[in-house]
Amino acid sequence: MFRFAVTISLLSLFFTAGEANELKAAIKSDYDAYLAQLFDYFHQNPELSLLEIETAARMATELRATGFDVAENIGGTGLVAILKNGDGPLVMMRADMDGLPIEEKSGLSNASTKQQKSPITGNTVFVMHACGHDVHITSLVGTARQMAARKDQWRGTLMLLVQPAEERLIGAKAMKADKLWDRFGTPDYALALHVSSSHVAGVINVTEGSPYAGADTVDIIIHGVGAHGASPHRGKDPIVLGAQIVMALQTLVARELSPRDPGVVTVGSFHAGSKHNIISDSAVLQLTVRNTNPDARELLLNGIKRIAKNMGRAAGLPEGKLPEVIVSDESVPPTVNDPALVKRLKQAWTSAMGAATVVDIPTKSMGAEDFPFFTNDPEISSVYWTIGGTPAADFEREDSGGAPVPSHHSPLFKIAAEPSVRTSIQSTVVALMELLGR
Repeated sequence: MFRFAVTISLLSLFFTAGEANELKAAIKSDYDAYLAQLFDYFHQNPELSLLEIETAARMATELRATGFDVAENIGGTGLVAILKNGDGPLVMMRADMDGLPIEEKSGLSNASTKQQKSPITGNTVFVMHACGHDVHITSLVGTARQMAARKDQWRGTLMLLVQPAEERLIGAKAMKADKLWDRFGTPDYALALHVSSSHVAGVINVTEGSPYAGADTVDIIIHGVGAHGASPHRGKDPIVLGAQIVMALQTLVARELSPRDPGVVTVGSFHAGSKHNIISDSAVLQLTVRNTNPDARELLLNGIKRIAKNMGRAAGLPEGKLPEVIVSDESVPPTVNDPALVKRLKQAWTSAMGAATVVDIPTKSMGAEDFPFFTNDPEISSVYWTIGGTPAADFEREDSGGAPVPSHHSPLFKIAAEPSVRTSIQSTVVALMELLGR
């Protein structure tokens, strides 16, 4: 009760109607005068994961100009910007900056025509901000400018993280491995946001549960005994065994996971064989496995191993040739918000931005994020929220049978920049003031 009362007191101090309107007006003015052009620059100059050299350099310049101390090349191209302002908590806000190997076909006037050599394939590919990371980094600059201008209103240390390679789910882990907390301090709170084409521009969507799923990349190597296709009795067919494993895996979610726990086991690739009349001696299944809590993850992964090996036994394979289940190191845990902190920030956002702005719409996707690598070890109180990025008129058009709203990672993807950036900045500043306010 005491903490709740203190929160109310801080809100009445920082976000009266007049103060909230002043913040909103200041953000609009900054967007019109500067941030709109900065967004266009980032949108037109996306860079692939681990190759965000120009983006990182521009972000370093922008953040230094606001008075932050900036350290570069953290975990590759990552940045850490620090603004110390007296005694108080250390609060981290993260923005990811990488683009995707997609040719933009949005039709926007600021559409990207950028190309880069892919570090994965070695091919030269088009690059696009098809997930809104340009909104995130533009908003981070806007947040830095507002917080620097309001140093008389807060106390503590603000840490801004510019993260590489989120699209490959390896950037946060790389920054963490670069002794991030040892070098810059472990935050008391960690924050992040993502713009979403699935929600109306200008709304804040936040949940007390898991906004992003955990994801595991799993390979199943099936060993068989090669033979002539006309003599199947002389071999052990890995394709038949693989098909049996694929079908058996569907029972994990349908019959072993609780109906109230979401989970996904998708076999995205099945490779085997070379010719019509040859029974191969091996097959490989490639899976993505999604979950929203550690217990569900353990159940699914253990179940995959159990099914694969025992189907091999049922097929008559010797113990030394049973299927191998390999879980990739690129796996990420689910993003789980701190319920108490969600309640606190929702109250702050509602007070400063209006109740209609703050919604709780459960996600229908099992998309994953690498943000938990920052917050899980050690455990840091954190909130990850979503900002709507699509005009209401676009949803009305879709509902009337018109063109659908493009999804993330689509070449047609587009975000309404102004309401997305402005709401991102406003929600972040309000959250930071709640956590750093005197």
